[in-house]
Amino acid sequence: MDEKTGQSQNGAASPKKEKATMLQKDVGLLSGISLIVGTMIGSGIFISPKSVLLYSGAVGPCLCIWAACGVLATLGALCYAELGTMITKSGGEYAYLKEGFGPIPAYLFSWTTVMVLKPSSLAIITLSFAEYASTPFYSGCIPPVVVVKCLSAAAIFTVVSVNCLSVKLASYVQNFFTLAKLLIIFIIVMAGVVLLAQGRTENFSNSFEGTATSFGAIGLAFYNGLWAYDGWNQLNFITEELKNPYRNLPLAILIGIPLVSVCYVMVNVAYFTVMTTTELLLSPAVAVTFGDQVLHPVSWIVPLFVVFSTFGSANGSCFTAGRIAYAAGREGHMVEILSYISPKRYTPSPALIFNGFLALIYIIPADINSLINYFSFAQWTFYGLTALALIIMRFTGKELHRPVKVPIVIPALMVLVSAYLVLAPIIDKPEVEYLYCAGFIFSGLLLYFPLVHWKVSWSRKFMRPVTVYLQLLMEVVPPEKSE
Repeated sequence: MDEKTGQSQNGAASPKKEKATMLQKDVGLLSGISLIVGTMIGSGIFISPKSVLLYSGAVGPCLCIWAACGVLATLGALCYAELGTMITKSGGEYAYLKEGFGPIPAYLFSWTTVMVLKPSSLAIITLSFAEYASTPFYSGCIPPVVVVKCLSAAAIFTVVSVNCLSVKLASYVQNFFTLAKLLIIFIIVMAGVVLLAQGRTENFSNSFEGTATSFGAIGLAFYNGLWAYDGWNQLNFITEELKNPYRNLPLAILIGIPLVSVCYVMVNVAYFTVMTTTELLLSPAVAVTFGDQVLHPVSWIVPLFVVFSTFGSANGSCFTAGRIAYAAGREGHMVEILSYISPKRYTPSPALIFNGFLALIYIIPADINSLINYFSFAQWTFYGLTALALIIMRFTGKELHRPVKVPIVIPALMVLVSAYLVLAPIIDKPEVEYLYCAGFIFSGLLLYFPLVHWKVSWSRKFMRPVTVYLQLLMEVVPPEKSE
C-alpha cells in the first residue's frame, strides 16, 4: 500500500481509518460559548434574583453586586483558562487538584461532585423546568407534585439520552436553547430600555438608601449572586473534546462570561423599571410578573422561554457532569465502568447514565434546595483550592507550557474571595447541617484508602464481573490512551 496516497498497489482505495476509541474533538468555539452561556443562564435570573436584593438592602448595591459577581466570575474563569490550556485533560477541577495537590483532594472533589453536587443540581434544574412546563395546564392552581416530578424525570431521561447519542447532537441542542434564552433576555432588556426612556426611574433615585452593612449580609448577597453565575467553569470539564483548546478555551470564556454579566445587570435594571423593591421581593417568579405587567397580551412567552432556558441549562449540566465521572473513573478514583465510552458514538455513556440515575433519586425528596444550599459552600471551597493550586504550580511546575498566563494577583484574589464566601454564611448563621456536609465530604476517605490507595483484592474480584456485565449491556469499551 502507498502510505502517502492511502491506496493499495492495485489502485483500489483503502478503507477509511477508524477513529480512536476516545472522546473526539467535536466542540467548536460557538458550541463552547453556548455551553458557558447556556449553563450559566438557567432559571435563576428569571425566577428569583430577589435574594441578592434581600441581602444587599437596596437597588443600588444590588446592581453593583450583580456587576461585581460578573467581574469575579470572569477573573475565576481566566484562572481556569490558564489551567485548562496548561493541563489539557477533561474533568475541570479534578485534573487541576490532582496535579497541584495530589490524589486525595482530587478524589474528594470527584466524590462530592459526582455523588451530590452535579446530580442534585440537575434535579433542581429539571424540577424548575417541570414546574413551568406544567403550570399552563393547571390554570389557577399549583400543579400536582406527582406531575411535576414525573415531568422532571422525563426531562432527565431526555437530556441523558441526547448526550449519550451524540456529542454533536448535544451541542446542537445547547446552541438552540442558548439562542432561545438570549432572545427572551433581549426582549426583557429592550422593554426595560423603553420604560426608562419613558421616565420610569423612580426606583433609581436614592438607590443606595437602606444598604446593608453587615459582614454576613453582604457575603450572602454575593453568595446568591455568584450562585446565579455558577457554570463559568463548565468548558474546562470538556477540554479534551474542544477543537483547538489553546485558542477556543480562553476566547469562549472572554466572550461568554462578559455577555452573561451584561445580560444579568440589564435584566435586573429592567425589573426595577416596573417593580418596586417590595413587589420584587414578594414575586414568586420575577420575570413572569414583569411579563404580566409589560408584555400583555403576549406575556405567555416569558414562561415558555423559561422552560426553554431550564431545559438548555439541564442539557449543559448533564454534558459536563458526565465528564467529571469519566475522568475520575479513568484515574481509578471511581468504578472503572464510568471511564468506558461508546465505540459507535464516542460518548461517555456509563458516566452520563450514572449522573442521570442519581438525579432521578434526588427528585424524590420533598425539598432538595436546602441540600444544595448547604453543599454550595463545598463548591467554593474547591474553587479556592483550584486557584491555590494554580499559584502552587507557578513554583512547582515552571516547566509546564502556559499558552495563557494570568497575573498571580488574580488567583490570589480568588483564594481570598472563596475563603470569604465559604466562611461568611457559616459565621453569619452557623448551622449543624454544614458539619453534616463536611462529614459527607470527608467520609469519602473511608472508600479512598481501601479501594483506591490500598486496592484491596476482594473489591477487584467483586467489581470485575459487574464491570464485564455492564460493559456488555451498554456496549462500551475502555478508552484508548492518547499519544
